Amino acid sequence: MNTAWKIGSLDVPFTVPFVHRLRFTRDVFGEDRLVLAQLLEPAEGPRARVQFWVDANVAAAHPALPGKIDRFASEFADRLTVTGPPQVVPGGEALKNDIHALQPMLTEFHAARLDRRSYVVVIGGGAVLDAVGFATSIAHRGLRLVRLPATTLAQADSGVGVKNGVNLFRTKNWLGAFAVPWAVVNDAHLLETLADRDFLAGFAEAVKVALLKDRRLFEELCEAADRIRRRDMAVCLPIIRRSAELHLEHITRGGDPFEMLQARPLDYGHWSAHKLEAMSGFELRHGEAVAIGVAIDTVYASLALGLDPGDAARVLACLVQLGFALDHPQLGDLPQLLTGLEEFRQHLGGELTLTMLEAIGRPVDVHDVDPNLMVRAIEQVRLSARSPRLARRRCVTRSEPCGQ
Repeated sequence: MNTAWKIGSLDVPFTVPFVHRLRFTRDVFGEDRLVLAQLLEPAEGPRARVQFWVDANVAAAHPALPGKIDRFASEFADRLTVTGPPQVVPGGEALKNDIHALQPMLTEFHAARLDRRSYVVVIGGGAVLDAVGFATSIAHRGLRLVRLPATTLAQADSGVGVKNGVNLFRTKNWLGAFAVPWAVVNDAHLLETLADRDFLAGFAEAVKVALLKDRRLFEELCEAADRIRRRDMAVCLPIIRRSAELHLEHITRGGDPFEMLQARPLDYGHWSAHKLEAMSGFELRHGEAVAIGVAIDTVYASLALGLDPGDAARVLACLVQLGFALDHPQLGDLPQLLTGLEEFRQHLGGELTLTMLEAIGRPVDVHDVDPNLMVRAIEQVRLSARSPRLARRRCVTRSEPCGQ
């Protein structure tokens, strides 16, 4: 036996410095185009190679976009090389549900000779950002990804995150990777053409993060709900921005950007939301499912964890006032819905960990769920959603809790 090889171990902790660049613009291909150009500048060497990818829904809503990208490429030709016209991919969850869509993306990256100092700029909703972002993360072990979220949900939440992925085995985001984007640009102009349903969907995530981290933001959402539903941008844009900032702060300063720990606070209400999306054949928008999931977990917290029932009622009223329907036929399939708890545990690994609320702005992690109380919570949300009284409630101030 070779005695020169000694039994031993080396455990060397190390950190990798990341920079998360978040920009806010009014018209990224117009008066604010320099913001994007500066993000794409190479640190050294030849001009950066850039490939644009566009959500088909965005392309249809913004027919002038290809021309704007062409003008952008021409104006900054001394700094960067755009490899060709934008690549258009199907919008919505259909793209994430098709694992075979990854191969054409990778083929285009290869044909354009993109390397690890090249940029992929993707413009679209959260599903397109996820799918194109995942392809970007595995090409050369990571190209530089610049996201231009084109929905309120992506600007307020997912577009700011460090997760990419596609759906597999009828499970949301079963295949994916953590990858910090090179930059995220939240552009107000991209939101203007959204259908009302998609515009409102993002405010479910704003409610979620407010309940976890910022009671004042929750109050603002309650007070501004009618104006948000009317798409008053004077109130909508600051709330989207604040939601993005809270998500970014959690990712960069929360101590667990790649979710190595058991808890996932930003997934409050998501165990049922993800399951409902799949059960509905993804007819439910993610934000719509999150609104229902947040309502369920908030009512459960009032039944099991001491959350003020008046505050729980205000949360439901706020969501309804924002325009969300808190009932859906799939809520009637309780056995199937409750399997979402085990799927959530598997996705996390280890024991089940759900972030719940002891109070607004005071989250708590729980590892056990009382199934009877959870069923009661689901049934209570469904009954409340059918109540004309709930629809008439108004969330005005903390001194006037809804339903009191």
